[in-house]
Amino acid sequence: MFAGKNILVGVTGGISAYKTCDLVRDLVKASAQVRVMMTEAATRFVSALTFETLTGHPVLLDLFPPTGGTAVHIEWARWPQAICLCPASANTVAKLAAGLADNAVLTTLLATTAPVLFCPAMNKDMYAHPSYQENQQKLLDRGYRVVTPGQGALACGEVGWGRLADKTDILDALKMILLAGNALQGRRVLITAGPTCEPLDPVRFLSNRSSGKMGYALAEAAALQGAQVTLVSGPTQLRPFPLVNLIPVTTAQEMADATLPRLEEHDIFIAAAAVSDFRPERVQEQKIKKTDQALTLSLAVNPDILAQAAMCKGSRIHVGFSLETQQEIEHSQKKLQAKKLDLVVINNPLQPGAGFNADTNIVTLLDAQGRVESWPLMSKQQVAAHIIKKIAQLGKP
Repeated sequence: MFAGKNILVGVTGGISAYKTCDLVRDLVKASAQVRVMMTEAATRFVSALTFETLTGHPVLLDLFPPTGGTAVHIEWARWPQAICLCPASANTVAKLAAGLADNAVLTTLLATTAPVLFCPAMNKDMYAHPSYQENQQKLLDRGYRVVTPGQGALACGEVGWGRLADKTDILDALKMILLAGNALQGRRVLITAGPTCEPLDPVRFLSNRSSGKMGYALAEAAALQGAQVTLVSGPTQLRPFPLVNLIPVTTAQEMADATLPRLEEHDIFIAAAAVSDFRPERVQEQKIKKTDQALTLSLAVNPDILAQAAMCKGSRIHVGFSLETQQEIEHSQKKLQAKKLDLVVINNPLQPGAGFNADTNIVTLLDAQGRVESWPLMSKQQVAAHIIKKIAQLGKP
């Protein structure tokens, strides 16, 4: 995949800079042509000689290198097919968001037309700070891609979000950038996925059998077509695609609170989550003890996210899922009309190879014009790719 590709790696100041050595080494092993540029702060953690040895090329450190030349940043900006900023410090992200160009790395980034992937790494409080989050969003709005940092022990001794993403995730994201299509380039896609869990007491909850595989596959397929994807997910055992912004939630109310305020800033909404229709009316503070008596639960109705989304739809494309075991088309037609959907994806869990936790699916599509299209058994990744293709066509005049 990387063979013969020109990849420029930018290194900024942070202890995670030492991990970039492994990233560069793996890219070189994969036969990529790799160059490295560094900020002055980065050289305090890793020497330029290290990267020169790994790549076989000089490292760009200064806008006015000793060898001469006054437009070296232009040459370097035109050379790569992809740029990876790893690690991306809060300082560099802030400067880039503001359009500053006071070093070779920033100047090259401003001059390039190549896709840029940045990999944040910083203290958890710095990462959570509104200023950083606003700066990151500015870059995403301009088409930059981000590999979300991981959660765990940080160099400062604290624990939380902010550690550099795994090397595998960064490499996967680079692969996807090099392979990506552009059917949804510049579009913002909001997807819900997985089940919701409604607590009954400290150890029990009400939920369903959704694995989240379909929603996660849709998030990956949309990202591969150039979309900026936000995934609001209930509890699953899945890892999100590296280029997807994950917002984890647990209950239906949390999913509604995370989804509805974000609708206005997205062009496409795909409701693939299996949201619990009901929740216990009262959550017990202590574990409910087993007795010989029957237990009666009083249930309250959960918010209908799709119905509430329909109230502020506007020109946004809305896609829903319909799980039916009989009269699939008739029931799905009613759902499409009631919730102002542009497309309904219908599946019957009783069909072999379809339904919860399977790696495959059999679906039928119903659009707002009443057109029905049935697809054979496919992997959920294939189904997702076809659905995204259909959605991209809906957005065309």
